[in-house]
Amino acid sequence: MSLNDPRWGNQGNDDDRRNGDRNRGDNQGPPDLEDVWRDFNQKLSGMLGGKKSGGGHSGGNGPQMPNFGSRKLGGGIGALLVLLLVLWLASGFYTVDANQRGVVLRFGAHVTTTDPGLHWRLPAPIEKHELVDLSGVRTVEIGYRSSDQNQVLREALMLTEDENIVNIQFAIQYILKDPEEYLFNNRFPDDAVSQAAETGMREIVGKSTMDFVLYEGREDIALAAHELIQEILDDYQAGILVSRVTMQNAQPPEPVQAAFNDAVKARQDRERLRNEGEAYRNDIVPRARGAAARLLEEASGYGERVIANAEGDAARFSLVLEEYAKAPEVTRERMYLDTMQQVMSGTSKVLIDAQSGGNLLLMPLDKLMGQSASSDDEKSERSSSTSSVADTPPLPASPAVPLDPRDRGAMRNRTLGVR
Repeated sequence: MSLNDPRWGNQGNDDDRRNGDRNRGDNQGPPDLEDVWRDFNQKLSGMLGGKKSGGGHSGGNGPQMPNFGSRKLGGGIGALLVLLLVLWLASGFYTVDANQRGVVLRFGAHVTTTDPGLHWRLPAPIEKHELVDLSGVRTVEIGYRSSDQNQVLREALMLTEDENIVNIQFAIQYILKDPEEYLFNNRFPDDAVSQAAETGMREIVGKSTMDFVLYEGREDIALAAHELIQEILDDYQAGILVSRVTMQNAQPPEPVQAAFNDAVKARQDRERLRNEGEAYRNDIVPRARGAAARLLEEASGYGERVIANAEGDAARFSLVLEEYAKAPEVTRERMYLDTMQQVMSGTSKVLIDAQSGGNLLLMPLDKLMGQSASSDDEKSERSSSTSSVADTPPLPASPAVPLDPRDRGAMRNRTLGVR
């Protein structure tokens, strides 16, 4: 209160001051602390079901005020303690999601593992809980961080079986399968997975050649690394399940990259030349084999033909011999005629029988030669057959020539006829 306040020094009505008459028009000074404390105790007692104090008090000033405040103060502190106890017990409720498991710890020791839902435990610091996500996929990168350009050579460089160095970058994806093992057997789970992955990959790469690691064996190496890393984590009882091993990059170190590219180009040229040679061989060898087979067939056919001709000539000679034994003169004459026919058919001379008395006025030699040439094929077929000798074809007839009535010799031959 201000020193100039007329109520200073217990002036005015004390009862009105104790009851807190708030309807007064004069409200210039600050509120009395005793009135504020009394109003707070009355509201707190009303909330807890206690009786409200009456408005009037005895007229004593000194000793009654401290007794009233002490009684109300004790009841307010008790209510406050009860409220704090309720809030402390309510802090033990917690919720576990569908993809989580709750691990309850009592003074740091494992008590139980709870399933999804609403649960209660003893409040802290007696018990506490840890929520473990079992379905979330975690990723650990080996040899790089966030990008292939951000390399970690201490992890990426590995030695192969043929004593070459390769730069391998891969990633491990894993989930949790046992929350207790994950929390209590691993201090740094990501570091454990990283070290197990690096150990397993180095063992597999150390048993493989450089070409196998860089080219055809990348998928096989990823599968083998997956199995080996899982075995290592199971031995550690880490509670971790490796879901996938992904090979991001595999290449030689940068200082030898140019030389390695030259070696790769030379290897590719070798493979190209080898393929071209194989293609040329596949083209030439079948054709050579076909030509050889054709020559063999032709030789076989020629041999069979020669043998057949010789056998046919022998059979024909045997038949001629039989006929010659029966009629030597006739057979000799026939053989002579056949031989002369074969000999004379290849010449261009024309023989005329002058003793027949006929007069040949026109001789078409070109037609005679054409007919003799066309008949050569038929004659050769007849001579190669095994049958008896064919009859000699007659000479082509001379074209009809009109007779001159003044020619007596011709008319006489026509009348008498030529026999």
